[in-house]
Amino acid sequence: MQLPLIDNSWTLFLDRDGVINEEIRKGYVLHWDMFKFTSGAEEALGIFARRFGHIVVTTNQRCIGKGLLTTAGLQDIHTRMLAAIAPHGGRIDRIYHCPDVDSNSPCRKPQPGMGLQAQQDFPEIDFARSIMVGNTLSDMQFGKNLGMYTVFIPSTLPDLPFPHPLQDARYESLLHFARAIQ
Repeated sequence: MQLPLIDNSWTLFLDRDGVINEEIRKGYVLHWDMFKFTSGAEEALGIFARRFGHIVVTTNQRCIGKGLLTTAGLQDIHTRMLAAIAPHGGRIDRIYHCPDVDSNSPCRKPQPGMGLQAQQDFPEIDFARSIMVGNTLSDMQFGKNLGMYTVFIPSTLPDLPFPHPLQDARYESLLHFARAIQ
């Protein structure tokens, strides 16, 4: 499928772990010292800031529900992440997280809760003019559940076949996708 023409009427939804930062296999980013940007992520966020009207992150953070991280601790990580991308011209307009452990929680991807909250906060968001970038099938299903275009980053599932019914496009990294729409 060909990439749509992106302008500032579009919204970019991003997963965090495995897309913006390196995912910790069978673990969690529990403090800033554990947060490592994926290669080129800061540059990619600068490119996205010039193209998209809204940029939001939707991230499942089960570690909060498990008592491994507090909401304040997560906010500290996100404050530092935002400060690190600003010098690259990047921005993220809002970060939504789901702390729930229950996989069927309405806010936990692939359920649409975080997307619907973003649309409530930014009523001009049109899911038909939105792109979800993620590294799991749950991220792709979240995008499809809301009628978004989906972009898969194979950081944690490199052997997942493509084409795939949940993936509209596939790029090796966030930076590869950013350069494709630049």
